[in-house]
Amino acid sequence: MKTVNSLSGGKTSSYIAANYPADYNVFSLVRTDDKKCLFPDAKIRQAVSDRLGTEFIGTLEEDTIIYTMLDLEQYIGSKIDWVTGKTFDDVILRNGKKYLPNVTQRFCTTEMKLQPLFDWWRKGINEVVEMRIGFRANEGSRAKTMLSKTNENGNSTFKAIVGKRKTQNKWSDIEWQKPKFPLIEDNIYKDKVEKYWSDKNVRFAYMNNCVGCFHRNPVLLKLMSDKHPNKFQWFIDAEQDTGYNVRAFKNGISYDKIKDSLKQTELFDDDFNECDSGHCGL
Repeated sequence: MKTVNSLSGGKTSSYIAANYPADYNVFSLVRTDDKKCLFPDAKIRQAVSDRLGTEFIGTLEEDTIIYTMLDLEQYIGSKIDWVTGKTFDDVILRNGKKYLPNVTQRFCTTEMKLQPLFDWWRKGINEVVEMRIGFRANEGSRAKTMLSKTNENGNSTFKAIVGKRKTQNKWSDIEWQKPKFPLIEDNIYKDKVEKYWSDKNVRFAYMNNCVGCFHRNPVLLKLMSDKHPNKFQWFIDAEQDTGYNVRAFKNGISYDKIKDSLKQTELFDDDFNECDSGHCGL
């Protein structure tokens, strides 16, 4: 069975790439068409466009994640495949109106992380692979959640078009990956990951997923609004221009209220979240 390291751009999945060589390393990038989020380096912007095979204007993740993947590829001495799907701007459009993802409707993860990974796999591999996921030794509950969604063969499936039935698409659940958690198996905790990267020439973002991810606590979102005001404004604008019932990323508080709240101390890190997708870095 071929092996794949699924990379989020964070230290943990990068640790897997560095210490558990695989047949493939793959990274899925979240893009935006918003030029207020323009990636500042034109040469690197073009290089990323060339890798993706589509225009890269900017990302709603921290810009440093681009340097992370470039540095990491040099460090491990192995190719990293870059993939991408629709821009976040297109993902939230439904019949010309904006429809926002949230904790109960996480279609952003599906469309911008899983779908591009699946398309890459289907085009180039098309057989069940061992997919290494960056869950650490203290994250067994996340691994159990992921494994609970596998089929009787222990494989994850993805619903995809497999043909046509008259004028309609024919859909099927396709087996494509067997989740593997090497850091849990080898009892690797965050302190070991942090120590490993402390003297390496790989740059890492403060957070390695979308700046305005709704899985974040409001206090941490406030911090991200201060660090990345243009990117955070994208999420504010999205909330203020929705056309469907889901008008906020988080229940009970809007992102403009979060931005205008009192500044908090930097007490939180990427252990604060509970997302079980395994591909966003949360």
